[in-house]
Amino acid sequence: MRENNICTIKKLYTHCGKDIDIFFLILYYINNLAKIFGRRMKVMKTIFMKKSDVEKKWYVVDAQGKILGRMASMIANYLRGKHKPIFTPNADTGDFIIVVNAEKIALTANKLNQKFYYHHTGYIGGIKAESAKDKIKRSPETMIRDAVWGMLPKNRLGRAIIKKLKVYRGPQHPHAAQQPETMPEPIKIA
Repeated sequence: MRENNICTIKKLYTHCGKDIDIFFLILYYINNLAKIFGRRMKVMKTIFMKKSDVEKKWYVVDAQGKILGRMASMIANYLRGKHKPIFTPNADTGDFIIVVNAEKIALTANKLNQKFYYHHTGYIGGIKAESAKDKIKRSPETMIRDAVWGMLPKNRLGRAIIKKLKVYRGPQHPHAAQQPETMPEPIKIA
């Protein structure tokens, strides 16, 4: 059976000639898979969006009383563009997100006292630890930004996506000209 499939592929290549584009050869092969393997296959269409074809919206999220991890997960999906039917993994199809009231974010259980954020100064013995309670007082913006960054790809695309996240400590933001919409709440399934 396998030898027959290899022979069929070789016949397809010699039948089509070397001047035909590889793309059309692959399409021809996919369309004839049913004949080769003796079963039907459904060919799906994948959309690859260009940067110029993507419409980007602005959304505002009120962080007051929201749980950090759940909100960060939702924000990461909107920044990446996974909520759109035109999502393309290698392109920036996401929207802009504005987070207000960052200082009023909530953490579950006793994480305010038990969760620690670590960083190293670069010197010997220079590890520094800060509790979540202290970090919320000092800089809640970086706390939210770090939580979202942990859910994005760590590459050039991820670095471009995180720049579309705007986090503000209080209820005011300077992006009124962009006419941001409120981000829809996720549907809760009981």
